[in-house]
Amino acid sequence: MPGPQISPDQSGQVSDAVTGNWVDTRAPAWTRPYLRLSRADRPIGTWLLYLPCVWGTLLAMFHTGEARLFDAWIILGCGIGAFLMRGAGCTWNDITDRDFDGSVARTASRPIPSGQVTVKQALAWAVAQSLIAFCILITFPIQAIILGVIALVPVAIYPFAKRFTWWPQVFLGIAFNWGALLAWTAHTGQLQWPAVSLYLAGMAWTLFYDTIYAHQDKEDDALIGVKSTARLFGDATPKYLAWFLVLTVALMGFAIILAEPRGEIFALVIALGGPWAMGWHMMWQMRRLKLDDMDGLLHLFRSNRDAGMIPVLFFATALLV
Repeated sequence: MPGPQISPDQSGQVSDAVTGNWVDTRAPAWTRPYLRLSRADRPIGTWLLYLPCVWGTLLAMFHTGEARLFDAWIILGCGIGAFLMRGAGCTWNDITDRDFDGSVARTASRPIPSGQVTVKQALAWAVAQSLIAFCILITFPIQAIILGVIALVPVAIYPFAKRFTWWPQVFLGIAFNWGALLAWTAHTGQLQWPAVSLYLAGMAWTLFYDTIYAHQDKEDDALIGVKSTARLFGDATPKYLAWFLVLTVALMGFAIILAEPRGEIFALVIALGGPWAMGWHMMWQMRRLKLDDMDGLLHLFRSNRDAGMIPVLFFATALLV
């Protein structure tokens, strides 16, 4: 059962939002609760949802050796869609977790438990974002549209996962890396094994960064009975993070090898530099990991935007040679 309610910050600002973010300083006052529901004041989640889409697009282009104007739309459309669907997913998450959030110090200031919006208003906002995202999705080939619709299943399930499994981060990984499958399919017209391997690499990466993130809430989660890999691993977390690092690098490398067009050895070597360099960034995070340093955990979690950008740079370079 949820514990006693914690008084939120009456200013409306969410406790773990980026200081001085545009939502709190520039957005019209009436839009702020809705933008906070969408985590627009905490953009890292949009990046983490979007980057696998870019990986999938660029690796598909590497595989086919084709760069079309439509590929630019895939990248742009996925970016807009990532913002909208991350917003819809977070809104749905806040609706389902509204009782828990009021009992956790870091989340008590979110719009629903703090009384900035009602549940009905939040649900309407989630639907509106999803419908706009669907308008973008239908500009893609039918195979990608089908994948996009299927993606709603893990998005709907994820908020409940921490109530029945110690591995809710797996469900987050399933949802957050779906863009790798969708973007590959949007370019090639079919789902193929390189995309699946890339997708699994993204899932391993999600287990890495979201376990770090979950350590911020482990004490509150224990009090209210919420499960996570952070609680499951405890002090052994670094050992598991090392395995997730290895899986991320190995599976992404395998995806690149599967996707490599014959005879493009130099381009293959450059592309393989992506997971290699990303692995070094993840190692850098592990060396700075302190499981009881809440500010440090949040900083490391946010640094995964940079980690995910590294393969993008290598894949793009491989396309140019």
